Amino acid sequence: MKSKIIIYQVLPRIFGNTNSSCIPNSSYKENGSGKLEDFSVEVLNEIKELGVSHIWFTGVIRHATKTSFEEFGIKANHPHIVKGEAGSPYSITDYYDISPELSVDVNSRLKEFQNLVKRVHSCGLKVLIDFVPNHLSREYKSLQKPSKVRDFGEDDKSDYSFHPMNNFYYIQNQTFISPIANSLSESEKLLSPYTETPAKVTGNNCITATPSKDDWFETIKLNYGVDLFNSNKKHFNPIPNTWIKMREVLFYWLEMGVDGFRCDMVGMVPQEFWQWVIREVKQKFNDSLFIGELYEKEKYNSFLNFCKFDLLYDKVGLYDTLKGVVRRERSATEVSYCWQSLDGIENQMLNFLENHDEVRVASPFFANDPLKAFPALTVSLMLNNAPFMLYFGQELGEEGMNSEGYSGIDGRTSIFDYCSIKSIREWLLGNKDNKIRELYRRVLTIATQEEAIYNGSRYDIQYANGYSHSYNPDRHYSFVRKCSDSLIIVIANFGEPLATISLNMPKEMFNYFNLSNHNSYMAENLLTGEKTTLKLSFKEKISIKIEKEGVAIVKLLL
Repeated sequence: MKSKIIIYQVLPRIFGNTNSSCIPNSSYKENGSGKLEDFSVEVLNEIKELGVSHIWFTGVIRHATKTSFEEFGIKANHPHIVKGEAGSPYSITDYYDISPELSVDVNSRLKEFQNLVKRVHSCGLKVLIDFVPNHLSREYKSLQKPSKVRDFGEDDKSDYSFHPMNNFYYIQNQTFISPIANSLSESEKLLSPYTETPAKVTGNNCITATPSKDDWFETIKLNYGVDLFNSNKKHFNPIPNTWIKMREVLFYWLEMGVDGFRCDMVGMVPQEFWQWVIREVKQKFNDSLFIGELYEKEKYNSFLNFCKFDLLYDKVGLYDTLKGVVRRERSATEVSYCWQSLDGIENQMLNFLENHDEVRVASPFFANDPLKAFPALTVSLMLNNAPFMLYFGQELGEEGMNSEGYSGIDGRTSIFDYCSIKSIREWLLGNKDNKIRELYRRVLTIATQEEAIYNGSRYDIQYANGYSHSYNPDRHYSFVRKCSDSLIIVIANFGEPLATISLNMPKEMFNYFNLSNHNSYMAENLLTGEKTTLKLSFKEKISIKIEKEGVAIVKLLL
């Protein structure tokens, strides 16, 4: 591996919106929207400066929204089946199209996306987009599909609840009823009701014509040949029509220059499909990257080894643990269990502290202060060789505590609304002096440029450092990374007072790394630049100073 993959997730709709007077739950006309062109070469290079290698553009595929672009042939979707004003990026209305609000010239929106891809590539970065295979909008209608492509559901036999070649599932003799029909504005209530008969199964496998507000009611579940009405019996021969359609969607975007996909809710789609489609794609696009959003740890091995995903989310392991440690709900020692439980696949996990589904680290729902999450950031970045993901604004200390509309104040940046966030807005407008961003840049640079971190071996020394006058294993976490010419000691302090820690370096570590005992080395704290001489011995402890909610990253030249 030449370096560590660093992914920057961004919602273009929000990123480039510099309107400081956005009104919660208001329209595109009132609040505006960021554009693809906001990602200029200058902006892209500043993102790259953080150590970023890939940008995941979220919400670029056309999805259900209350905004009308009827003069361009794009009607607003019915308010009964749209969350918020802007709508969910995961309620796709056309797998082959770009969201019109992201373009300067709506008629040229696909060309503008192609130009964005070219700009990203010219900066030495790669492009990721969402692939949403499990569900689509209840009003899906492709305007940009290739001439020989048939729409989803266009050839369905809707008098069958299940048919292997149908794209949807049908609830016979029932009409869909929206759970938000009575909570809309007065003008929206005057519209003719949304009609869908027979009702289709909702995206989260909700087999009822009356899903709740907490269901993915705005979406339809796609049929991959699994009979939801008959014990999930599989019908994969001949290959289901949905498989073929989805393969063509992937080919379409890869041929446009996209480098890979963050695949939504992969556990809700049959593994047999993934094995087939990833093999098909990689025969033609060998370097394409497939990242799976998966939360069932018992399925990790099969999704990596059978389906052949490149990476999987490490949400229920490292993310949940680090969040608990920061919030003083868990012991730092539990971090060791995270890598132990992965049994050798940890470098194929995607580490992160934020994404669009999770709360912001600076919010009261996580750390309440971006600096308090710095130890967790360092551990997530440096514990293993795995890629790491940033969420736009995280590097600026974004709190996510605005009430944008549909989602309310919940520590997240809304994915459903037309809005703007202060941290990104001020940064785009020239306020570049941000100490949080500089701290992120420094630690990300270390992670991407130090071979011991991005491609080295790891030895966890937490077990050798129990409770002492200077070390609290509930609040401190320590490990070592090594490559051929250097060894890096990392200590994270999750809230203990400033102290000089006496760290035990176990004999087993010397054996594991084939290190000589009692040698002295030139040492540098990579964050502070402070240099000294350290003697490594399994008979003597070493002393390292560490701030409260700080980290020490000490490099020894071997």
